[in-house]
Amino acid sequence: MPQRRPRPETRRCDAARAREEARERALGVRCRKRKPLAGARSSAGRAPAAAELAGARRLHLAGDGARCGRPGIAWARLRGPGAHARTSPQPWRGPSPAQAAMGFLQLLVVAVLASEHRVAGATEVFGNSSEGLIEFSVGKFRYFELNRPFPEEAILHDISSNVTFLIFQIHSQYQNTTVSFSPTLLSNASETGTASGLVFILRPEQSTCTWYLGTSGIQPVQNMAILLSYTERDPVPGGCNLEFDLDIDPNIYLEYNFFETTIKFAPANLGYARGVDPPPCDAGTDQDSRWRLQYDVYQYFLPENDLTEEMLLKHLQRMVSVPQVKANALKVITLTANDKTSVSFSSLPGQGVIYNVIVWDPFLNTSAAYVPAHTYACSFEAGEGSCASLGRVSSKVFFTLFALLGFFICFFGHRFWKTELFFIGFIIMGFFFYILITRLTPIKYDVNLILTAVAGSVGGMFLVAVWWRFGILSICMLCVGLVLGFLISSVTFFTPLGNLKIFHDDGVFWVTFSCIAILIPVVFMGCLRILNILTCGVIGSYSVVLAIDSYWSTSLSYITLNVLKRALNKDFRRAFTNVPFQTNDFIILAVWGMLAVSGITLQIRRERGRPFFPPHPYKLWKQERERRVTNILDPSYHIPPLRERLYGRLTQIKGLFQKEQPAGERTPLLL
Repeated sequence: MPQRRPRPETRRCDAARAREEARERALGVRCRKRKPLAGARSSAGRAPAAAELAGARRLHLAGDGARCGRPGIAWARLRGPGAHARTSPQPWRGPSPAQAAMGFLQLLVVAVLASEHRVAGATEVFGNSSEGLIEFSVGKFRYFELNRPFPEEAILHDISSNVTFLIFQIHSQYQNTTVSFSPTLLSNASETGTASGLVFILRPEQSTCTWYLGTSGIQPVQNMAILLSYTERDPVPGGCNLEFDLDIDPNIYLEYNFFETTIKFAPANLGYARGVDPPPCDAGTDQDSRWRLQYDVYQYFLPENDLTEEMLLKHLQRMVSVPQVKANALKVITLTANDKTSVSFSSLPGQGVIYNVIVWDPFLNTSAAYVPAHTYACSFEAGEGSCASLGRVSSKVFFTLFALLGFFICFFGHRFWKTELFFIGFIIMGFFFYILITRLTPIKYDVNLILTAVAGSVGGMFLVAVWWRFGILSICMLCVGLVLGFLISSVTFFTPLGNLKIFHDDGVFWVTFSCIAILIPVVFMGCLRILNILTCGVIGSYSVVLAIDSYWSTSLSYITLNVLKRALNKDFRRAFTNVPFQTNDFIILAVWGMLAVSGITLQIRRERGRPFFPPHPYKLWKQERERRVTNILDPSYHIPPLRERLYGRLTQIKGLFQKEQPAGERTPLLL
């Protein structure tokens, strides 16, 4: 009897089901209970034989493109070991190239999904807890939101036995949050601020720690928090607090004004084991007490002109633990236990700065970090002068006009000598008059700026009048050289040289500053034209930098602003004048250098072969007047007197407003 050929529509690919199950196992999905292959014989509870699995693999390869038919009928039936198929199978030809490519893409997708699944499991971002409970892990950052009527309870489980104390810290951009040991807020058991932290001294056998978080603000507050652990060998930040409310205070307290930003912190104590009394803070000053500890103060600048909350919380992660602080921040100063735990810095309105302190035990070579504090030296909630609108309109108008004049001086200052003298006189008189008004009167900034512009204009016209009447070149060039020397001296103290402790004394600073400023005109006394052209190029181009700063903040403006702050505020002498130097500053520095070099080169080439300086204006006017008086053939000799000339001009102006008289007869002729 001839063999019956199976119909194509009745062939079913059992291998497709096996392939689907393999894909589900790769994705980590729990597989459903597998149905037996159609027509397969197997005893109850018996696993499929190896031949059956081999046959299933062959079916998977051969029947990829087969169309499913009626249930219960397969293309080949398995009957166990040694069983033969009722219908003869088609010869196996292997997968087609398209099928192989499709299989490779499927495996690639599975691998990508599996890797994403592993990465997603490592990230730890938390939102609001519906149950009011947040679980923390040591060293893991948490992001969550706090609302006013819904305080949160935080908990840490499975604390290691070698951990002696924990430091919990929570950060927000500008809204205050509160962390407390208990639900009831007590002054000596809670801390409120934008950067708040608590120290948990663990008891013997303690493995769980609980604390409470909340906010008093109306708006929800986005926060980032972390918990750090330390051993008995590590010093305890704020362990010898005598100034602030907490018994052990690891926080850094920050105050700022227009001139300086001051940070304060409590002294640390030596580490100790669980259940042991802490070492006394003032029992002695030998090497076995807390007086051997040292404090390293670090400063970290956020990206310029970026006030976003995401950027702050992202960079705060680099200023939390000791290794990260040392790797990313700038070490400013090292304090000993005998020094005052207070450091001042120059305020940078609109620039985000993060400060932190690392206490180091040189005997055990261990260290611990305080809770970092940040500031923008401005207010986010103020209506006028907030962080988002620091540039005043009056400043933009003033420095824009000043930059236009400076740009002209940069390229044509030596040629237009009187205009340059007005520019130099404006700078000298305006600078000193601004200091005088600010220190003696409480008037507003806008009024002060207007008076400064008026005083500077008077000073510029006075210097031009002195040159026109007396023509003393040495006096004029002394003023020009002093302005250039002032800028060069300011650049010198803008470098790290200005942060040396010796220059914190006002006498040493101003004497050194003045000597550098006077040295410049003395050095160039033999080549006054070069000195004048250099001043035009450097000072004129720097005025453009100041104008750019009024629209787009740059650290280069603090070259002269730091000197002005020191002249206005006596407490500024103790401040460190570090500023960020980032991509924006490099671009503006390149613009400044390009303008200065271009202006100097152009003026040197144009003035080649010309007289060094113009002649005395008053002598020229006097000689011209004598020539007109003695030479009756000169047409200017017959010029009418001044009174007649003014009367003639007035008559001409009056004629412009008179109605034109008609010409000729307009009445009809009488016959």
